[in-house]
Amino acid sequence: MPWRNPRKLLWACSGLDLVAVLASLAVINCHVEPDLWHPPHVVLGVGFLYCLYAWLFGAYTLLRWPWLKLRLVMQRLLFTAIATMLTMVVSGWLFGVDAEELSLLNRSVLLEWLSLQTALALASRLLLRWISRTSTRPLWQLVAAPEHQREVIREWQRNPFVRPPRLLTPSKFEPSLAVEQVSRGRAVGLALAPNIPSSESWSLALEALRARGVMVTTLEELAQRQLERLPPSLLPERWLSMPDLPWSNEFSLQRKIKRTADVLFSMPLLVIALPLMACLGLAIWLEDRGPVFYVQSRTGWCGRPFQLYKLRTMRCVKPGMPTPWTSKNDARVTRVGAWLRRTRLDELPQLINVLRGEMSLIGPRPEQPQMDDQLAAKIPHYLKRYWMLPGLSGWAQVCGPAYPATLEESELKLSYDLYYIRNWTLQLDFLIFAKTFKTLLKFRGV
Repeated sequence: MPWRNPRKLLWACSGLDLVAVLASLAVINCHVEPDLWHPPHVVLGVGFLYCLYAWLFGAYTLLRWPWLKLRLVMQRLLFTAIATMLTMVVSGWLFGVDAEELSLLNRSVLLEWLSLQTALALASRLLLRWISRTSTRPLWQLVAAPEHQREVIREWQRNPFVRPPRLLTPSKFEPSLAVEQVSRGRAVGLALAPNIPSSESWSLALEALRARGVMVTTLEELAQRQLERLPPSLLPERWLSMPDLPWSNEFSLQRKIKRTADVLFSMPLLVIALPLMACLGLAIWLEDRGPVFYVQSRTGWCGRPFQLYKLRTMRCVKPGMPTPWTSKNDARVTRVGAWLRRTRLDELPQLINVLRGEMSLIGPRPEQPQMDDQLAAKIPHYLKRYWMLPGLSGWAQVCGPAYPATLEESELKLSYDLYYIRNWTLQLDFLIFAKTFKTLLKFRGV
């Protein structure tokens, strides 16, 4: 799966952090009594706690290191160290554990360990930054017509941290000289845009490239690999049919597990959330004496409409009136509603939609039918986002704009939805769940 490759760096760096935790403790243990390694399961737990906070505070923004200022890197590592220290101190107080039972709770030892750990973590990131800046990875090359090249440039500019491919036109790419042309560009692979003329000479040239170890693929696959999305403007008119989707097999084990997980997670969450929703409903009513819940028709799986439930975050409108795009700092959003949107607590009633089978926990966000009609007329492949059950959170919500306010932002959001339905797996759902959890803890909304 293309989405796995960037995550390897995250796992590698978290592994380095875990090694640094153990190394720093070993150094301090040489001159501290009693033994810091006792009990060992607590030491490992502290190491994983440090890695968890590093992830939450963005200390694993690996792909952006060459552009991330050193001050921000140090700031994130400092927050990680402080959060780890506070958690350990508070946990020791709550469970009645003191420094005599656990040496790591000794304040001088704790400060010394976290100082050394922060220095080692910073050194590992500076090393990776140096490797990233000095590495000369081969370029991808893309053979595309001029009209496709303009779209490629536009889409790759939206992901400024991805190195764009070297563009070639079919007229300047000679099949007979393909091996020499690609070798001169030190290409790791060659991608072909749709509608490239095929001939016997082209086939022979591509076979020769494959024999030399050069990966030959399509523009669609290159976009998935580098952008982790599928821009609709780069896809052919007859791209994808429903039987090609991983979701299309109604009897697949993954699909059954996904539905089972939706029910098993939604039911207890809804029970736990009922008292919270009662308090939030009271706050909504006290602000403007309006209705607590907001019910709106949304487009569901394969275009079937359903009634979506939310806690109201905007001022009341006349029943049946469509809601325009929500813009940043929208004046219609109430004070309570603004906080609900940041925390995403307004989405809690949609657990009812999940239990009814109208939505899933993870999937493309459903839109209003009126907006769907407008966007489908302007954006190709738009309605294909409903070839899967809509969800509370999704790949577009954790990677793209949460509230698209323009046609361009809606197209960008669709590119993430198309990637999701094309590459859906339970592993991808778990990744989205983890990114959603991280986003919610930062009060950024989804």
